[in-house]
Amino acid sequence: MRQQLITMLELQDAMNTKVNADWREAGNAWYRAIWVECAELLDHYGWKWWKAQEPDIEQVELELIDIWHFGISIALEQSSNYEALAQELESKLFVDETKGDFRESLELFALNTLQSKAFDVAGFAGLMRLAGLDFDSLFTRYVAKNVLNIFRQDHGYKEGSYIKLWAGKEDNEHLMEILAQLSGAECTKECIYSELEARYQSMC
Repeated sequence: MRQQLITMLELQDAMNTKVNADWREAGNAWYRAIWVECAELLDHYGWKWWKAQEPDIEQVELELIDIWHFGISIALEQSSNYEALAQELESKLFVDETKGDFRESLELFALNTLQSKAFDVAGFAGLMRLAGLDFDSLFTRYVAKNVLNIFRQDHGYKEGSYIKLWAGKEDNEHLMEILAQLSGAECTKECIYSELEARYQSMC
């Protein structure tokens, strides 16, 4: 786990640097990105009592991955010592702060985020457990989403020229289809990027 955490921290640092070489001094409101993602997550999970809803677990997990991106960016803003950060994250990931109800736990996590403007790692770990997302899946999907984020930047995301809908489906959905098709040995960063490129060129 420690090495996987270090890998994710390295990848996130590289991604943030690709967007802005001086990102640590930019004053980005990572906490704001987190609570907005919480609202999107709740929509995918379902909260409307006036209509039939079933949790879209795949999308719930993707939103949790997005929150993780922003959360570890908060950690990286304070330090570039990957080993020390990984150790701190690891210790908090094993704190059980689940409240039994996913919606209420998510709201508490969002509240903690707004009040502290920090990353509530233990609260996030509780959401992972309630959603059935284990650490290995977090790692695999984080790496895949990191590749998609790099792909977006390479294809004009920051400039506004990137096309997010490919043949009527969001790029996130295409990413999940690619992951489902690749075996463990094939599921490398390079292979995922190549598959995204092929789909983007043929559908957009």
